[in-house]
Amino acid sequence: MWGNDNFFNSRNLDVYITKLRGYLKNDPSLEIITIKGIGYRFITE
Repeated sequence: MWGNDNFFNSRNLDVYITKLRGYLKNDPSLEIITIKGIGYRFITE
């Protein structure tokens, strides 16, 4: 999907998730949780 394996790796995804969590921190009803070995889940309450 991403073409060149050197362009995208798991660390890039970690950076994007961290940025998203930063944007969402002011709204406690929105959360991104990490599910080890699976991925991420976006929670809305």
